Amino acid sequence: MPSSVDFSGRPFHFIGIGGIGMSALAYILAKRKLPVYGSDIKSSHITQRLQAMGTHIFWSQDASNFEVFETAPNDRSQGGGPELARSLGVFGTVGTSVATAEALKLNGNGKTAKAILGLPQVVCSTAIHPANAEYRAALDLGCPIFHRSDVLAALIQDYQSIAVAGTHGKTTTSSLIGFMLLAAGLDPTIVVGGEVNAWEGNARLGEGPYLVAEADESDGSLVKLAAQIGVVTNVELDHPDHYDTLDQVIDTFKVFAQNCQTLVGCIDDQIVKDCLRPNVSYSLHPDSGADYTASGVEYGAASTKARIWERGSLLGEMELKLLGQHNLSNALAAVAVGRLLGLEFSAIASAIAGFEGARRRFEVRGFHNDILFVDDYAHHPSEIRVTLAAARLRIEGSEQNRKSGRVVAIFQPHRYSRTLTFLPEFAQSFGDADLVVTCDIYSAGEPDLGIISGQKVADLIAKEGRQVEFRASLESVSKFLTQNLQPGDLALFLGAGNLNQIIPEVMAFYQAADRPD
Repeated sequence: MPSSVDFSGRPFHFIGIGGIGMSALAYILAKRKLPVYGSDIKSSHITQRLQAMGTHIFWSQDASNFEVFETAPNDRSQGGGPELARSLGVFGTVGTSVATAEALKLNGNGKTAKAILGLPQVVCSTAIHPANAEYRAALDLGCPIFHRSDVLAALIQDYQSIAVAGTHGKTTTSSLIGFMLLAAGLDPTIVVGGEVNAWEGNARLGEGPYLVAEADESDGSLVKLAAQIGVVTNVELDHPDHYDTLDQVIDTFKVFAQNCQTLVGCIDDQIVKDCLRPNVSYSLHPDSGADYTASGVEYGAASTKARIWERGSLLGEMELKLLGQHNLSNALAAVAVGRLLGLEFSAIASAIAGFEGARRRFEVRGFHNDILFVDDYAHHPSEIRVTLAAARLRIEGSEQNRKSGRVVAIFQPHRYSRTLTFLPEFAQSFGDADLVVTCDIYSAGEPDLGIISGQKVADLIAKEGRQVEFRASLESVSKFLTQNLQPGDLALFLGAGNLNQIIPEVMAFYQAADRPD
């Protein structure tokens, strides 16, 4: 079995190809003209994008998905190329990639040789259970099996790479850096854990030398990544399903820091400052001694403005459309990376000013009946706190809403393990909300042991003096919102689960209220 990922033409097969991290890798490989296959249990706009590129996706996770790699009909009447591809079921909805079509051409005996396609390199994420039938079949067949992080690590070695890690802010920061390099004409390859309108998804293949990648610590695989430039935004315990203690998280980040040639880090985070000791530092505090700092900061309802300093010298003024202290910190990380790569500050500031943000990161979904609907991925107490602070900035900065507007936080707890571990912190993180609406916990595949519930979360938030309404199901949350939101409200949907599925129907209700009778 090969010990390293092969980019020379051997097929890839992704089990769970529709995941945000898996699909980004599949997209890059398909764009590099490699044969890419995968499986998932449901279609989405992400899988449809992959299919449009010729990636074939099986809609079940079964052992039979590997039959295309093992056997093929030898009847010449079926022809070669597209005809044979159709007979084998290897087409997506609109076609197949060039590499896949080449792999399926008939050999001299009128057969598709197993050696031509070969057994695929199988890619899995931590979400795939060892008992998964497709995974078991891959083992039985002797397919080389790689974790998602192994493929990312191999791609990182193929480029001059910037890997962005951190408990919070890594999607926004990596997207911002990618956007900056794109705007500067460096044509980067980008792999991030969120979707960005500028490249219409969670990945893009460039022809330049740089790769910008989001580096995830959730399952410990961060230790495999070794980039030219590493970035760490902060370090906290966020995944108690994998880590028992904060020290284990710190150890993971230490290995990542050691693996990177240059480490850029936020020294406003004490762990980053004391335990990782970055080569290049940034801070929101001018007197911190960091390499990159900000002063004269104006946190507004529509943008953030600041003067940016580089080792005591003023670089210039910067404005970004992203709100709040946390996003200014993320922008400082991008400034530091840009300067390491030799970019003029004017180019950096221009790019940052044009960045609209990643989807589900304070993403404005609509404005109906004078109600602003915002979707955010925040699911950790620290993330909820800073996101609500940004919402408060947004609503208090509006003359219309300053007196009558409310911040309505609609929160879906994510994972029983996380909710239980951080229960006191969750209860205290809604200080900037005028009304909190909570629902049952999104399990993310974890078993319910009966220890923690959405009702308990709501009760503890109420004890902190917040007005709270608990509605168990998403249907009941939607019904409550259609009856209780008011003109001037900012409705902020918080969570990493499926809460945002109800946003369209709630907006549709208030959109109808906009229309004259």
